[in-house]
Amino acid sequence: MAKMTMADVAREAGVSKSTVSQYLNGRYEYMSSTTKDKIAAAIQALDYRPNVLARSLKQKRTFTIGVIVANMLHQFSLEVCRGIESYCREQGISVILCNTDEDEAREREDLELLRSKQVDGVIAFPSGQLKPLYQKLVQEGFPLVFVDRKLEGVQVNRVVVDNEQAAYTATEHLITSGHQQIAMLTAPLTISTRVERVQGYTRAMQEKLPQITPMIISDEVGQLRHQLSAWTDQHQLPTAIIAGNDLVLLEVLAFLKEHQLQIPQDMALIVFDNIPFAELLTPTLSTIIQPSHDMGRQAAEMLIASISAESTGQVPPAIQEKQFTCTLMIRESSAQVINIQ
Repeated sequence: MAKMTMADVAREAGVSKSTVSQYLNGRYEYMSSTTKDKIAAAIQALDYRPNVLARSLKQKRTFTIGVIVANMLHQFSLEVCRGIESYCREQGISVILCNTDEDEAREREDLELLRSKQVDGVIAFPSGQLKPLYQKLVQEGFPLVFVDRKLEGVQVNRVVVDNEQAAYTATEHLITSGHQQIAMLTAPLTISTRVERVQGYTRAMQEKLPQITPMIISDEVGQLRHQLSAWTDQHQLPTAIIAGNDLVLLEVLAFLKEHQLQIPQDMALIVFDNIPFAELLTPTLSTIIQPSHDMGRQAAEMLIASISAESTGQVPPAIQEKQFTCTLMIRESSAQVINIQ
């Protein structure tokens, strides 16, 4: 059977070749839903497969973007990536996913790899160590979007949450429940997300409990349970903990098990991130929910808008920051106070 062409699709759908071309390139502005349905049906009936290489050469685009993720072990990161992929699939864009494990060298290598593959743009969860490289990409006009994190001095579109307010709200909830000795556990304060969460926690403590010294424990995730043990050897055991993310949560749970402490009788607990098993635990786990899937879609939409403007010679959209709001989901792990001394 001869290979189907764009002309065959146009003939089958009863439209012009230029209309089919516009459909394949995602330009639907002046196309009715009826026309789109006819073309889609013709493509399926003829088993038509566009020549991606020819399209790339003609439009000087690869219709591929790169995503640089700091750590794929986080549930939050997975959900953001699903949002990115979902939006890109709708737009006919392929996605190359790179995981850096928070390693500067790997992040640099991945950026170079993606550039060598001629991706049209990149969505990144940036580390704090490669600011000059990202600044260089911006100066070159390379389409770039940051998600979850900020790099001061790098002017790019960003998709973030209000981490400071989310941490403030969680701390305020614990204080309202009767807690005073509240600890904040977090990975190293090397990225904006963690810094903002500590700032929100600290602000709530200073406003609501000015007589209490904030308890901030920050270290590599694998060391946090040991740091918490060392702290409690010298200070009063906190009655509540805010865990900075899902991996920090695992360290807290290990500490509680080692010391035979019960939630919430001995220790109230709230965690950042969308923990899928939060409602399956006993007691159920209070979480700070981030709209991660929506964040991913927003990041992809911003990037593709910049790519489209750049490829057609239009003025790119103004740099913007889209800030989402978190939701504190109060469950059993923080909803009651029993053994506060």
